[in-house]
Amino acid sequence: MTGLIEVKLTELNQLFNSMDPSPFHERDLDRNAEEFIVSWAQEHPKQHDLKLLVHLAKRPADATDAQKLVADSVAHYFEYRANMALREFKHLMREGRAALLVGLAFLAICQITATLLTQSYGSWQTVAREGLTIIGWVAMWKPLEICLYRWWPVLTLRRLYQRLSRMPVEVHHPS
Repeated sequence: MTGLIEVKLTELNQLFNSMDPSPFHERDLDRNAEEFIVSWAQEHPKQHDLKLLVHLAKRPADATDAQKLVADSVAHYFEYRANMALREFKHLMREGRAALLVGLAFLAICQITATLLTQSYGSWQTVAREGLTIIGWVAMWKPLEICLYRWWPVLTLRRLYQRLSRMPVEVHHPS
């Protein structure tokens, strides 16, 4: 089954970022167009193929080239976004590893200090020991958050961008 994404535009230029000076297939999509396409793609089940259908109210100046321009631009743009998501994932994993090393070192220092405080008995030593244990585990919050939760949405978005880069694109316009 195919998940159809339909975009209705007055003219072809609405699909592209007006700040992008490139007139070729490397053109960036307009932010609103990207959000629209991505949000509709997220509505379709992952096992469905996707297809983009662009309806134009006005016939483009070069109608024969419009189909290729839009298909190439969409494929290139979402391929670029998939590559950027992969870079973000790699950066996040580097950050997670660094945070894990720092967190483990800090936790070890806190635990060693807490152990040294157990040799003397007093109310302030007990409070300090418990406080060091808690602070040590709180230092592990960020690495655990990255390693357990923050990486998978980035990879999910990357897979979506990859699907979007491979989807067929059709342009319909008045003859």
